[in-house]
Amino acid sequence: MFASTRLSRRQRFPILVFPESRRKRRGQLFCDNSLMPRLLTLVPFWVACMFAQAQSTPQIQKSNTTENLRGVSAVSQKVAWASGTHGTYLRTTDGGRHWLVAQVPGAATLDFRGVVAFSADEAFLMSAGPGDQSRIYQTSDAGQHWSLQFTNRNPKGFFDSVVFWDATHGIVLGDPTPDANGQLKFELLTTSDGQTWKPLSSSTLPPALDGEGAFAASNSCIAIHGENIWFATGGGAARVFHSSDRGQTWQVIATPIIHGPDSAGIFSIAFRDANHGVIAGGDYKHPNQDGDNLAFTEDGGKTWKPASMHPQVYFSAVIFDRVDEGRLFIVASDSIFDLRLPFNPRKINAPKNPDFRLNAASPFPEGGALFVGPKGTIVRTSSSPRRTS
Repeated sequence: MFASTRLSRRQRFPILVFPESRRKRRGQLFCDNSLMPRLLTLVPFWVACMFAQAQSTPQIQKSNTTENLRGVSAVSQKVAWASGTHGTYLRTTDGGRHWLVAQVPGAATLDFRGVVAFSADEAFLMSAGPGDQSRIYQTSDAGQHWSLQFTNRNPKGFFDSVVFWDATHGIVLGDPTPDANGQLKFELLTTSDGQTWKPLSSSTLPPALDGEGAFAASNSCIAIHGENIWFATGGGAARVFHSSDRGQTWQVIATPIIHGPDSAGIFSIAFRDANHGVIAGGDYKHPNQDGDNLAFTEDGGKTWKPASMHPQVYFSAVIFDRVDEGRLFIVASDSIFDLRLPFNPRKINAPKNPDFRLNAASPFPEGGALFVGPKGTIVRTSSSPRRTS
């Protein structure tokens, strides 16, 4: 429903955001809100020191395409997939030194907003668009053959995001459509064999509010952990829907993220465990607009606390590092914010490269992350560097 477009203005100021105060652990000092005024004055010098101590330059890879990329899935440091406009998918097996670009047969009009890969051979693609432009494909032979598993036959349907527990169990989120009683309900499809997709019952799903939808900007408006499912919304409301039993029952929670116009709300949600999560968003039509664009939870999404520091901007995606549990990557339009809790931020950008624009991110299992964006942009960051005293 809300298919975010690329941004045309660059943010030229650093964004330093920290989660709410957390308890002290042995050997670690966590950020406390009482320190914020002092931090605001000390941060500029401290950030300069950080840039001197740790390499902040990303590795921009040659993608061999100019398509707008919004799907990315990092299987390992060597194997990764990406996807985008005009039925395009990309694949590397050598850490990005060489990217193979191809097009799914018969899919030239599709926009593959989501990709989930499990190996160099097996991957799923989700396209986003109205009605039958929303589809699910799968390959088990590195793209030599693609199987069309599902086509959305509802002309009002629109897929937003796809995620998998494993190679046979996955879930797709779609925008609200009227149910049998005329109530607007978000569409959810699940697979239990990696081949067939069935609608998840919406009988216990709270109805959508007027103007509420989800964003297909970075394939990250739905998250899972164990039996938990969370998905995030925008437009008329910025809420988080949560199921603790794989969709049998649901709760919905309002959040402090800005919303109202169809260009604003939560664009991304991520959880590092069943309790600790983060949501990120803003207004992509006003990317430099400060506001509550980032919030954290420590109780599984029952409550959300906005990040304490400002200014903030529009964020399209947020992910947790897979190795360093205190590390976050937050994607802005032309920057990556590498946050290590308690308070250790780095801004990573390429100011001399006008094509350094980003949409989505995927964490490497070994640490670090892979990012994609418009004009075929692919960026790689390393695993967490050694801390310096």
